[in-house]
Order: sequence, then C-alpha cells, then structure tokens
Amino acid sequence: MKTKTLLELLTLSASLYHLAKDTQLVDRISKLSESSINSINAFSSETMIDEDGNEMELLDKLYHKAGEMRDELEQKVEELVRTFYIKINVAHLDEIKGLNEKLEKADSAIALLEARLNKLELSN
Repeated sequence: MKTKTLLELLTLSASLYHLAKDTQLVDRISKLSESSINSINAFSSETMIDEDGNEMELLDKLYHKAGEMRDELEQKVEELVRTFYIKINVAHLDEIKGLNEKLEKADSAIALLEARLNKLELSN
C-alpha cells in the first residue's frame, strides 16, 4: 500500500511540475503578445507623411517599414560577411581591386626602370 501511495505522489508531483511549467509558458506568451499588440497599435497610430505631404495609409506604412527593414537587413548581412571574410582571411573584392591597382603601378615603375637601364647601357 505504501508503494502505491508513493507512486501516486510522484505522479501527482510530476503532473504539478508540468502544469507549473505550462503556466509559466502561457504567462510568457501572453506577455509577448501584449507587447506585440502595444507595438502594433503604436505603429498604426503614428502618422507618417509621404513625399506629397499626404498622410500614409496603414498598408503604405507597412510597405515603407518593410523597405526600411530590408535595407537594415542587407547592411547587417554585409557587415557579417565582411567580418566573416576577415576572420577566415579571404580577400574581399575591394582588397583585390586595390592589389590590382598596386600591381599596375609597380609594373609601370618597373617598365620605367628598365627603360632607364637600357638608356644607360646604350650610352656606355
């Protein structure tokens, strides 16, 4: 009889634990949904003016905001790629262009030096 009571108590405590965890999860979700609703309400109530000076409708606001977010995302991805290239030591396109320019300058300087050397050899 005591073993059966212990098993029932363990089962009951496990069930209470899961219910408590579920309650915490529901509370967390409700807090997130409330903050999301508040931010959506604030976004929809703020007035935005287009190029013509007219107030933008909600869909236009959303479209404008999506464009801003796309630009921010592109900038962040570009920064992450740049830092990734630096970390793995891969040459970036700008670095390659710079090195090609230096190579062209060095080639022209070498050609000038060869011309001077040939002139000096011919004069001797």
